[in-house]
Amino acid sequence: MLDVDYKLFCDESCHLERDNSPVMTVGHIKVPTVNYDLYKQELKKIKYQFHSPFDLKWSHVSKAKLPLYKSLIDYFFSSELEFRSVLVKYKDKLDHSQFNQGSHDNFYYKMVYFLLYNPLTTAADKKYAVYLDIKDTKSKSKLIKLEDVFNNKFSGQSPFKHFQSINSAESVFLQLADLFIGAITYKARNFCNSKGKSLAKNSFIDYLELKSGYSLDEGTEPWEKKFNIFDHQPKRIL
Repeated sequence: MLDVDYKLFCDESCHLERDNSPVMTVGHIKVPTVNYDLYKQELKKIKYQFHSPFDLKWSHVSKAKLPLYKSLIDYFFSSELEFRSVLVKYKDKLDHSQFNQGSHDNFYYKMVYFLLYNPLTTAADKKYAVYLDIKDTKSKSKLIKLEDVFNNKFSGQSPFKHFQSINSAESVFLQLADLFIGAITYKARNFCNSKGKSLAKNSFIDYLELKSGYSLDEGTEPWEKKFNIFDHQPKRIL
């Protein structure tokens, strides 16, 4: 068993360079290892109570399933689980040649770095295991790169002790991260006011904003621990 204090389950939305989305979000659910088994079982119990054996996904939010998804929000805020995200607005305006050595991948690693390490909320004296959702064939190289970045940052004494890619079907925590990230991205892309808006998704967003006390398309205080959104906007190039 891994000797870590916390497990971080990371997901991402609209992270590709040319996906016709001006918005990108990366985020994670932070799970205290001591409560991992308990929270896992209780989240699964909520799914079973609502007769929902399938994976939790933002794309699955519907009127019929809204009570289930609101119950998950309630459970999150009653537990010691934490959520942190980086919301990138105006992704289409990024100047990779000036700031990211000409590479969107480098920008992606920077955002994941800011996601995982916030000096105001990440205790360097704790140990962390990081789990990333398998998205594409680059998953393994992403893990190697991230591990190298943090080992260099902390001179070989990185608090991030373990990196692993897993399928979202294996983890209810990844699925919960997908829900919150999906809601943030949906709100930031102004889909709430679009002609094809989903009333169920709008209701989920309203409830999440009510419980968190924050607008999902804006940043939170940097020191917010329970539900943290870092609002990143690229510098305008003159």
